[in-house]
Amino acid sequence: MALVTKAIKGTQDLLPADSYKNRYVEQAMLDIATKFGYKEIRTPVFEHTELFSRGVGDTTDVVQKEMYTFDDKGGRSITLRPEGTAGAMRAFLEHGLFNEPLPQKVSYLTSCYRYEKPQAGRLREFHQFGVECLGTAAPAADAELIALGHSIFSFLGVEGLQLEINSIGCPECRKKYHAALHEYFESHKSALCGTCLDRLGRNPMRILDCKSPECGAIAKDAPKVLDYICDECAAHFETVKKHLDAMNIPYVVNPTIVRGLDYYTRTVFEFVSTQIGAQGTVCGGGRYDGLAEQLGGTKTPSLGFALGIERLMMLMQAQNTPLPEEERLDLYIASMGDEANVVAAKIAASLREEGIGVQYDVAGRSVKAQMKFANKLGVRNTIVIGDSEIESGKVTVKDMDGGESVEMELDGFEDS
Repeated sequence: MALVTKAIKGTQDLLPADSYKNRYVEQAMLDIATKFGYKEIRTPVFEHTELFSRGVGDTTDVVQKEMYTFDDKGGRSITLRPEGTAGAMRAFLEHGLFNEPLPQKVSYLTSCYRYEKPQAGRLREFHQFGVECLGTAAPAADAELIALGHSIFSFLGVEGLQLEINSIGCPECRKKYHAALHEYFESHKSALCGTCLDRLGRNPMRILDCKSPECGAIAKDAPKVLDYICDECAAHFETVKKHLDAMNIPYVVNPTIVRGLDYYTRTVFEFVSTQIGAQGTVCGGGRYDGLAEQLGGTKTPSLGFALGIERLMMLMQAQNTPLPEEERLDLYIASMGDEANVVAAKIAASLREEGIGVQYDVAGRSVKAQMKFANKLGVRNTIVIGDSEIESGKVTVKDMDGGESVEMELDGFEDS
């Protein structure tokens, strides 16, 4: 068989044998977020490019190298969303949600697009569960946001994740840190890669994110941001830690975490695993107090996180994390003959209206083939309808697990 085309590199199909697992996990995340006060928001898959260049930051790899950007037929520059926060903040500002009681808490399940080298846990089309808490500067919100992520992983039974936290300070104290970083990396510029040489003049913090082993080795001895944050930012971070301690959420302070996007301020955090290779960050986020202003709105201190669905499913598979079995059909109706086929369709339609899962033959199979098909489907019960059942007005319901059979009246069967 020669296919005309195959899935585009960096994308993947989610087949029925696995899709129910993702659906269970995604619904669990939405349900837990609801208990924390988060309501679902849905934003377009593409936005004006300026939203991401201004929001995500034009010094980031995402904007410089990874975005899927094109001109539409009206000559407007359009970008497929590379992440969910900027779109959620745009919707918050555009629709005046800042006039509603604050903070506004929103959650979403979304597809994102980045042109990266595909590898395990890193796709060009990937999916995220995200939450945004818009309109609060209190450190208690930072800790509660982290607690939400912790609750999700606890509920799903995910093990071995380490919560790493840091503070990257406010724009004022970060100026001093940028100056210290620039001085440090300037003295090692001969060993930096070409990308990091460009970052040196634009945003030296991005060098800390470089995947080059040479740049990574240099970055290990770079100044730490916690040594440069102001008293107010330091107090904020201490309060976040006190709340985490009070909620018995273990964490490690990792002063090298800066996150990959420019909009972050103060608290940043990651849930990290060592079981899925290099792409070990399953969930990451933090505070972004200046994003609303960057997008033309009024100052709105906010925070959020994104959780990678593909990476989470990889981790759960690696750990053999128990998941519920796929929901089984309640009944399969095998039928023989045109009249029986019509009766089967009538019964199935009525039962489905009552919320009962039913299948019947729509492929013209023999009864023997239908029963084999029912076995493969793993249905709970089967009935066979033919001329004799229609004439007698009775059918036999067979329990496919225990093998027991019960005779029932065909007339009004769907009401039984």
